Amino acid sequence: MVKADGCVAIHADGGAYKPLNWMNAPNQLVELEDRWEVTNAKGERLIVTLHQVISDTNHALGVDPGLTKDGVEAHLQEMLAEKPWVLEEGLTLVRREFPTDLGPIDLVCLDRFGAMVAIEVKRRGEIAGVEQLGRYLERLRLDGRMGSVRGVLVAQSIASQARLLARARGLEAIEVDYDGLREAGSREMRLF
Repeated sequence: MVKADGCVAIHADGGAYKPLNWMNAPNQLVELEDRWEVTNAKGERLIVTLHQVISDTNHALGVDPGLTKDGVEAHLQEMLAEKPWVLEEGLTLVRREFPTDLGPIDLVCLDRFGAMVAIEVKRRGEIAGVEQLGRYLERLRLDGRMGSVRGVLVAQSIASQARLLARARGLEAIEVDYDGLREAGSREMRLF
């Protein structure tokens, strides 16, 4: 497949939605009788040998409308920062993107007892998210000023393996409903 921007993608006959190989634009495509030779700006080459051409078509797909994704991790983080109490009664936001030397923690909150809560937000909770949260907690606990710190993995769905690992590591795992979060009222006073 050759896209309008010059990207060339090689797909399998079935069962694959991702290309097996591709060359991002800008490219130079030379179409020869028995092969295509694609060269990118770095000088890398992709050679596609043509054994048989079954169909050679061109379809103009129109103007790219742009892709807008709803329910991505950033949106979840934003809504939870605005309404942390939906996760636990009395939870209040301290800071979004709390810095550590390993990267920022999505949300840091205080629970109703004044204990620190580190929250890692994912669209889909996997083992990697549990591991990431564990590394962040380790860094926070090295700082004696933080006091008691606990961790919560929050996602729209959490894999059973991730839930099991979280429990084994003393972490909480909470599934949230994106549409429900959007509809939950805010306790924050606003002027508009």
